[in-house]
Amino acid sequence: MHKIAVLPGDGIGPEVVAEGLKVLNALSENYSVKFDFQEFDISSERYLRTGKLVTAEDMDQLRKFDSIFLGAIGDDRVRPGILEKGILLALRFGFDQYINHRPAPLWRPFGRLKRDVDFNIDVFRENTEDYYIGAGGRVNNGRGSLDLHVKRHLYDMKVRLEANADAADDYAFEIGMMSRKNIERFADHVIAFSNIIGENYITVVDKANVCSNIYSLWREVWDEKCKKAGKGHGYMYVDAMTMALVKNPDKFRVIAVPNMFGDIITDLLAEVTGGLGLAPGGNINPEGISMFEPVHGSAPKYKGMNRINPVATILAAKMMLDSLGHRDLGQVVQQAVRTAFDQGVYTQDLGGKATTTEMGDAVVEAIRKAK
Repeated sequence: MHKIAVLPGDGIGPEVVAEGLKVLNALSENYSVKFDFQEFDISSERYLRTGKLVTAEDMDQLRKFDSIFLGAIGDDRVRPGILEKGILLALRFGFDQYINHRPAPLWRPFGRLKRDVDFNIDVFRENTEDYYIGAGGRVNNGRGSLDLHVKRHLYDMKVRLEANADAADDYAFEIGMMSRKNIERFADHVIAFSNIIGENYITVVDKANVCSNIYSLWREVWDEKCKKAGKGHGYMYVDAMTMALVKNPDKFRVIAVPNMFGDIITDLLAEVTGGLGLAPGGNINPEGISMFEPVHGSAPKYKGMNRINPVATILAAKMMLDSLGHRDLGQVVQQAVRTAFDQGVYTQDLGGKATTTEMGDAVVEAIRKAK
């Protein structure tokens, strides 16, 4: 029995999560796997009602579960950054989910490229450091100090920034930082995954020609780890990488990228593969609690319309199955999505007519018939 914490979240989140749970329940009915789902109200609605984001009590309760299944977080009534930092990043940092995994296979016939080429890419984004550590601030009139605090499972770091400019102006700072131990464990995971799929080369992305301090450490660790593992690797600057993923996505199989650039690259690649409606993501701690979600937003204007594509959420459930040791059942879900598409069932974003629930029903039916 796998205990799954369910966070439906905001906007269309509850609708797509319902379809993901429908698929998992179909597996439970047809295969030897069981789930215990418990829903949590961690959302913008709760924040607007109570002022609470992720609380210490929430974290204590979530620690009792094997995995977290998330819908979407986001609300136009809340200032940007509050929900992202107070819920999404709080969960990622609190559970030390230092790996973000974004599979990006081409989903025919929905790919956006003019060039007809097959590809299957797995992107691994470092998920707890880089320029998304949440350390920064402002000083006024060119003078001031910032006391910054970065707390992770690996360390508790305090940094003091002193500013003294010769021009009276307002200045804003956002600090990026990476640690050797975190890069090492991230690289270990990516290398282990490449071994599982039989891939001998990893493309490592950065901007070391400009951000030379932070990414020189990044490259140093990758050189050491790949040499020790006998794994081929090469580097690409992020700007060149964005062009290459549009021009020649078939040239890549496993990509490793720092946090901020990974956020951008994975959304670009999601569009290349067929759109955000097909893009799942996993926030992974191999030794702890991982969290799986569609990478699209909460799309509040479509709430309650039964038209949003639930496939990204269904594929997030597939990733959760993989992480729980059921890669065979994850493949059943993947194939069921393919079968539904081949039968002409897909939602409006893909040019089809299926509703959210009809899309989920088609995947469930394919699972039952496969058995």
